[in-house]
Amino acid sequence: MNGDLSILLVSAASIGFVHTLFGPDHYLPFIAMSKSGNWSLKKTALITIICGAGHVLSSIALGFVGIGFGVAVNKLISIESFRGNIAAWLLIVLGFIYFIWGIRRAIKNEPHTHSHAHLVGIDHEHDHLHSEEHSHEHPEKKDFSPWVLFVIFVFGPCEPLIPILMYPAAKDSMFGLAMVTLVFGVVTIVTMLSVVLISSFSLNFVPTKKLERYSHAIAGGTIFLSGMAIQFLGL
Repeated sequence: MNGDLSILLVSAASIGFVHTLFGPDHYLPFIAMSKSGNWSLKKTALITIICGAGHVLSSIALGFVGIGFGVAVNKLISIESFRGNIAAWLLIVLGFIYFIWGIRRAIKNEPHTHSHAHLVGIDHEHDHLHSEEHSHEHPEKKDFSPWVLFVIFVFGPCEPLIPILMYPAAKDSMFGLAMVTLVFGVVTIVTMLSVVLISSFSLNFVPTKKLERYSHAIAGGTIFLSGMAIQFLGL
């Protein structure tokens, strides 16, 4: 099993990396929501790790249940595919709602003028946005909760994981099963985290001041397109 296990571990690492890198839903929603919500890199990393863990663990749990009950590989893959459809449509719906909400917020947050009268008789006016820090009190609506992504990612499947879990299970190698699971999960989450953090950090150097009003709409549109890419392009 040692030689076979080495091949399986390399396969698990390669599949985890490629599966994540070519699945825009694994990182674009986090990058978009991090930018629109002005998350710190620490918060971005934490949410990405938690959602990635939910994504991987849900498929591992399904795989272990299938192994325990002797469910055929093609049956498990069909279940994963069904879960994938649910996750894609949830992303599409969330993205669309978030996009509309972002557009409405941008419209309400148009620059406007305030006049000030001072005791010395000097009046002045200035423009500002509701989103800018200012001494005037303006009620702000809360942003979309990032934990909605966690729920969606729990539904999101890792279809490539199922076949590589089955081989060590068929050989009755619990060590092999644990190692394949660990390598696939770690590589998937590390790849997600790397792409999200590098992209989020890089965006700090891109001038986006004029687009700040539309940041939530852009985030919603990004999530919507990610869901569409999964559902209709098979990414």
